Amino acid sequence: MNSSLKPLALCSILLSMLFTACNNGNNKNKTETGTQTDSTETSAQPQTEVPAAEKGFDISSIPVSEQELGPFPFFSFPEGLEEQNKPIQRKFDRIYFPIDGKMTAIEGKVWKTNVTVTSGNYDDWSLPFFEKSYDEAIKAVGGVKIFDGEISQEEYDRYHKEATYLGEEGSIGYTGQKIKVYAIHRADGADIYIQLTGNTAGGYLNILQKEAFKQTITMLKSDQIQKELDEKGKAVLYINFDVDKASLKPDGKDAVAEIIKVLQKDSNLKISIEGHTDDTGNATHNQKLSESRAATVMDELIKAGINTSRLKAVGYGAEKPLVANDSEDNKAKNRRVELVKMNP
Repeated sequence: MNSSLKPLALCSILLSMLFTACNNGNNKNKTETGTQTDSTETSAQPQTEVPAAEKGFDISSIPVSEQELGPFPFFSFPEGLEEQNKPIQRKFDRIYFPIDGKMTAIEGKVWKTNVTVTSGNYDDWSLPFFEKSYDEAIKAVGGVKIFDGEISQEEYDRYHKEATYLGEEGSIGYTGQKIKVYAIHRADGADIYIQLTGNTAGGYLNILQKEAFKQTITMLKSDQIQKELDEKGKAVLYINFDVDKASLKPDGKDAVAEIIKVLQKDSNLKISIEGHTDDTGNATHNQKLSESRAATVMDELIKAGINTSRLKAVGYGAEKPLVANDSEDNKAKNRRVELVKMNP
């Protein structure tokens, strides 16, 4: 080879080697980058199905039962079993059911009882017989088991103060109880919930047919308020406030307007406005709430021009119930404002 061409040939060889190395490096980077992108895209794919355990129970997810069930509470006792004491039956109440493990309040017509053997001999009691009897009877009319297990101590601590029925006949919802819950879905929305539990000595059974609350309390008009004050010295009013607050709802303001009419008509009338609550929740809170609600009513009367010397506002919390706080109907009766006639 001509010596003058050697440097040029050497440069060409070096450039060729450098070009090849660069191409190999670029191809390697492309491959690695492509692999990383594929991995990222794969991991970012959205889940199209939520795991069944996370969906939560929905009554509409079970088939509608059109079976004729007969009169409430629908099911008789299995042979050889009976109520231990008189069953509790109410037109409207609230029962907590462990749905998805969370104690959930459902309202409607209720029936509750303790179950025992007719022989009176506890040795004749069989928990499997009790459970299997109701399991087959409920499923035969289209019922579906929606829970079978225990509630946690944490869940019991969360809800039990709200469940004022705990401790009475047929009570279910304690830790350690193995609870079975069934639902019967009805086309008219009057769904039926059944829960039962038992031990080595007896069983507990709750049946609820879902039903909307029907208000039976009506607002007193001014002439009725005047009549009760004249005849009884006091008038009981059901004034609607916002839940757990002292602010008036629109129909609550209508009720206060009737009180104003009475006071405007009789300029010598003096009244004590007395707030009352049911026994749900903390006693100190209920006391303050009753005082605040009575004060709200008095403030509205003062705004309407009624002289403060004719008014007094006090609260008694849950200290003076009209009836026992043993049902939702009775609790509603105890949540009230009383107008008490004072001496001129």
